[in-house]
Amino acid sequence: MPVKPGSPSALFAGPFALATLSAPEGPPFPALVTPDAQILDLRIAFGDAQLTATDLLEDWDVVLPKLRALATQEHPGLKPLSEHRVHAPLEPRHVFQSGANYRQHVIDLHVAHRAADDDRSEEERRAEAAEIMDRRAAEDLPYVFIGLSSSITGPYDDVVLPAWAEKPDWELELAAVIGRPAYRVSVEEALQYVAGYTIANDLTDRATVFRRDMPQIGTDWLRSKNAPGFTPLGPWIVPIESIADTGDLRLTLKLNGDTMQDESTKDMIFSVARVVSYVSQTARLLPGDLVLTGSPAGNGMHWGRLLRDGDVMDSTITGLGAQRTRCIAEAW
Repeated sequence: MPVKPGSPSALFAGPFALATLSAPEGPPFPALVTPDAQILDLRIAFGDAQLTATDLLEDWDVVLPKLRALATQEHPGLKPLSEHRVHAPLEPRHVFQSGANYRQHVIDLHVAHRAADDDRSEEERRAEAAEIMDRRAAEDLPYVFIGLSSSITGPYDDVVLPAWAEKPDWELELAAVIGRPAYRVSVEEALQYVAGYTIANDLTDRATVFRRDMPQIGTDWLRSKNAPGFTPLGPWIVPIESIADTGDLRLTLKLNGDTMQDESTKDMIFSVARVVSYVSQTARLLPGDLVLTGSPAGNGMHWGRLLRDGDVMDSTITGLGAQRTRCIAEAW
């Protein structure tokens, strides 16, 4: 499937980005993409027919200067992006997902998930949620769980809504792509281990988030978030040097043309650096790992409108490009 008509004219910030593409009937390959929608096959540029995006990230300190040089040179072998299918920009080793990281979003969910015996006013419940968020920020405890790489799909691929998913919802997120092994790194040095950023839509079935049969266990992220295709990713990895400040990026998601999410990363409780550092205190982050940083307010639970067959989601994040995904109900 080629790039869909209507893709943004300004593809991304900076002089180049990384993508994983394929020509018709051909295998996926890593490519350098230029802002004017031309691509350079990096298998040819690096002389490796088996090269993948993860291979590039494995040697990021050496690869990045080469990519910078390639982006400034004339190349007779450039081809139009429009002739290629755009896949997820990489196949991540691990997916770390940060939940409850946008203040307004968490407050909205706290109100929406009211217990049956909770007769307090909405104002009281919002105040309680705000207090919880303040305490979490003060204690420096992000909430992170593990996702499956098998949930990843391309930025323009259709998303199949499983028949069992009663309340499928959207969650647009900024995703950090790890470019160097990181273990127990400080907040101050955390971004040195990030190669770049991309867009993720972390779809969630709200009906299966909480275990009704065993409420003491709490959340069931395997069931609610990891169906095949539940994490549209990309289209590009934009190098961190092209995104000067992740503290004020705009995340916007439209459903069938109507704006549902439109928020700045200013509303994050924990910055990208704090989340990456936190994960690294327990897990050894590896090149090609993804760290999703949470979703802002405006999910379907807030609007009382969940995803259904035929819905089209258009998602953008400042400097990172755009996704367009269509929902298709699973046929029994």
